[in-house]
Amino acid sequence: MYKLSLFIVALAMFTSCGKKENATDDFSTEKTADVSTYDPNRGIGKFTTVELGDKLDPAMAAEGEKIQAVKCSACHKLTDEKLVGPGWKGVTSRQKPEWIMNFITNPDPMIDKDPKLQALLEICLVRMPNQSLNDADARNLLEFMRQNDGVK
Repeated sequence: MYKLSLFIVALAMFTSCGKKENATDDFSTEKTADVSTYDPNRGIGKFTTVELGDKLDPAMAAEGEKIQAVKCSACHKLTDEKLVGPGWKGVTSRQKPEWIMNFITNPDPMIDKDPKLQALLEICLVRMPNQSLNDADARNLLEFMRQNDGVK
């Protein structure tokens, strides 16, 4: 009886871990989302242009650091090391400011359509939650990201 029970448990584990060709998962809609209208430089959201100064605004960066400490640091490191989400180092050189502002204020629609975000989702396995940032908080956070990337 004991051997039969072990066999049944092993068989159940083996079949449940097998590749399922037609299976759907929680992220299936993201993989099939229409990306033909998606602008990878701007993302999805209300920010069409974001004016950045040549120099860093220290007051904005300081406010952004406070926001990062409360809302972002549990999932993101300031280096390129992944924690729950990807590290922030170099994000302002990889993405345009409009894209960053749209993503941090409106992550869900962008995750649904952006192929790079979908690839990150497969690595991180957790969707970025909407932190309900207002426009000023998002802009301050962007300025902190610029400071983190070495803008003086």
